[in-house]
Amino acid sequence: MQQYNQFFIDGKFVQPQGTQVLELVSPITDEPMAQVTLGNQADLDIAVVAAKKAFATFHFSTPKQRQEILKRWLDALKQRRQDLIDAVVEEYGGVAMYAPFSIDTGIDDVQTMIDLLDTYEFSRPLGRSTVELNPVGVVGVVIPWNASNLFICSKVSAAIAAGCTCVIKPSELSARQTQVMMECLEQAQLPAGLVNIVNGDGAVIGNGITQHPDISKITFTGSTNVGKTIARGAVDTMKRVTLELGGKSPNIILDDADLEQVIPQAIGAAFMNNGQACIAATRLLVPASKLAQVNAIAKEFVEKYQLSGDPHDPRVTVGPSVSKAQYQRVQEYIRIGLEEDKAELLVGGLGRPEGLTRGNFNRPTIFTNVDNKMRIAQEEIFGPVLCIIPYQDEAQAIAIANDTPYGLMAYVSSASRERALQVAKYIESGQVKINDPFNHDNKVPFGGVKLSGLGREYGQFGLSHYLEPKSIVG
Repeated sequence: MQQYNQFFIDGKFVQPQGTQVLELVSPITDEPMAQVTLGNQADLDIAVVAAKKAFATFHFSTPKQRQEILKRWLDALKQRRQDLIDAVVEEYGGVAMYAPFSIDTGIDDVQTMIDLLDTYEFSRPLGRSTVELNPVGVVGVVIPWNASNLFICSKVSAAIAAGCTCVIKPSELSARQTQVMMECLEQAQLPAGLVNIVNGDGAVIGNGITQHPDISKITFTGSTNVGKTIARGAVDTMKRVTLELGGKSPNIILDDADLEQVIPQAIGAAFMNNGQACIAATRLLVPASKLAQVNAIAKEFVEKYQLSGDPHDPRVTVGPSVSKAQYQRVQEYIRIGLEEDKAELLVGGLGRPEGLTRGNFNRPTIFTNVDNKMRIAQEEIFGPVLCIIPYQDEAQAIAIANDTPYGLMAYVSSASRERALQVAKYIESGQVKINDPFNHDNKVPFGGVKLSGLGREYGQFGLSHYLEPKSIVG
């Protein structure tokens, strides 16, 4: 059994002070696959001291120096690309079609920050004065298990570009992925203390980061409930926060769209990353007059092409839930959907797919004729469960799309780009994708409104959240 019992602090691998050991179980086979040592407050304190010491000098680094550091990290990531992908598949159950996308997106995020440093203005004249944009300080980076190294790449590259240092708490469920990333950081020969990683659970390391007086900012991706806890705790020391939280994304199919093209895309957008994505398009809004046609296309597509099973199999499109607890959560929501008075089970349902007797595999499931007030349409399930919701006209589609406590991502499909853009203007969401749910642009801001979070990431908007403006007047 693999042992993960080292942290990356002050530029080197170190032995933990903590002694608690967590056993990790394969989501594919139900068999124990690794043990990870969890850090304690002493480990966190050591990491913060290293980051604070590094910040004292890195604060004054030039954009060119930061570029060179990011380029070394980028080279290491590219060299270890396949190892990073393999870790996603083995540890987390990411399917072959998703895992490369996740890693390549993270690598692209680092490249974007390298490019941005060629033009970003950290000192700007304004009237008779000057505004200096200074790094905020030591950043606490708290990330989930569903795209661990992608989030490390996007958040840490922005922090480094700004001149900040970092202490990272990855998910304890992502120990193998974290190990490969730590090896990349060591290979890149970053300045000591620039990036530090401590494995641990939220109760100890997460809370410790939130409360630590020497951490100036927290960037967090995860559940809304945890985000609220971080925001409340951060107030005591006036930490800056960026929170990218949950979602229940609407996907509006307008009445002029080619259903044979957009419905398979919509299902892929709902089941992406085994349904474990905050941006998953889990509410599919379709014209009521075309509901029967949509149902027929969706049912046939899932039965023919949406295969749940071993993520090593290139034919598989839906892998397992990350843990037994998450699998049981998805099963409970499917049961809730079956008990709703109006919703109809179109495909899927309770239990594992046929032929699978172990692992956290859910059946790709679609409910149709769903009322948006139902729990399966309002609550984030985080599994391969899609709700098809009929609407009467465009105005009702927009109203249904906005009738949610979340507002992270939305999607619109139409034969007319201009019509889709017009609808997009009225959707309450941090980002809207038009006519291609898989189109990713890491130069534009990403983040949520309402319960989906605070602040923005990616590109110049994301970089700005790691900087504090200082006005020099006169």
